[in-house]
Amino acid sequence: QLDPSNFDRLVTQSSDVWIIEFYASWCGHCKNLVPEWKRAATALKGIVKIGAVDADTHKSLGSQYGVSGFPTIKVFGANKGSPTNYQGGRTADAIVGEALNQLKTIANERLGKRGGSGGSSGGSGGNDAIEITDSNFQSTVLDSEEPWLVEFMAPWCGHCKNLAPEWTRAATELKGKFKLGVVDATVHTQIAQRYGIQGFPTIKFFPAGKKDGQAEEYNGGRSTSPNGFVVRVAVSIVNRTLGGLIELARSEFDEAKLA
Repeated sequence: QLDPSNFDRLVTQSSDVWIIEFYASWCGHCKNLVPEWKRAATALKGIVKIGAVDADTHKSLGSQYGVSGFPTIKVFGANKGSPTNYQGGRTADAIVGEALNQLKTIANERLGKRGGSGGSSGGSGGNDAIEITDSNFQSTVLDSEEPWLVEFMAPWCGHCKNLAPEWTRAATELKGKFKLGVVDATVHTQIAQRYGIQGFPTIKFFPAGKKDGQAEEYNGGRSTSPNGFVVRVAVSIVNRTLGGLIELARSEFDEAKLA
């Protein structure tokens, strides 16, 4: 059981991965979660920490992490200052799966790569493409006001490997206009199933502004050459969906072509 007296010492100052439920004693959904939560805690003992905060009693702690409903589950991974919202199923299997995904991500980052894909996610050295997971998809993409291009890939996919350097360059070229993300769809299956991913790579476009969860499949080119990916995105997406950025995008891409 976590509370303001031990939270920093046990969670934010530790190197352990924590999955924490913020609950209220009167919440029916929280009560229903208890047996699955205990099963997950037993399965993950010695591997990942599972905790709970009575956020109705300790309102300040819940408020600190933006808790507005119950149960809210937060994942405290490598960056304890920026926990992610867990959006997966409320079963022991789903919770354990998310915990293991977090461990895999941390281990691969320590190896100098992200996501373990060998594909578009690449290393951390200046890569502007952002790794998207089941747990951070809502907060990173759908809750964002920015337009997103998200690649769904598989580590064994040859086309994905070929796209990887182009995707990284495109993320840099489009910085300030689009966010580019990458999902290992073999690991983060909830998002992949949600958007009906059946082949790799699949690129989905999420427009700027408030998002309703709907995405448009992007079928443009996959090269960052002047007539390839970057310019095609500017023409086929910016012109159709981001009217206020049209002239800015055109001028900057024209400069890029002349450079």
